[in-house]
Amino acid sequence: MTLWHLLLLASIAVLAIKLLGYAVPPAVFDSPRPRRTLELLTVSLLAGLVAVQALGGDGGLVLDARIPAVLVAAGLFAVRAPFIVAVAAAAVTAALLRAFAGFP
Repeated sequence: MTLWHLLLLASIAVLAIKLLGYAVPPAVFDSPRPRRTLELLTVSLLAGLVAVQALGGDGGLVLDARIPAVLVAAGLFAVRAPFIVAVAAAAVTAALLRAFAGFP
């Protein structure tokens, strides 16, 4: 089985799971416990994605200019700055650290 076969099978599986989600009646999610679980699941998946993208690379932990940039963005989000401002500030932070502090 080639990589393309695996990608095709994974795509079909993801589509099937998505379509199964539409088959679940909305009443299932009306009670507080499933609603809270779904909200926390979304946040935890997003946090995991950010952590992997910010710290991962080359099969291990990478400490570079992305970490201070993510911290700047998180600080701006904490004070409710607009999204574009947080992204721009994080990009400028990473660029300045790479240019002047020798970060990779």
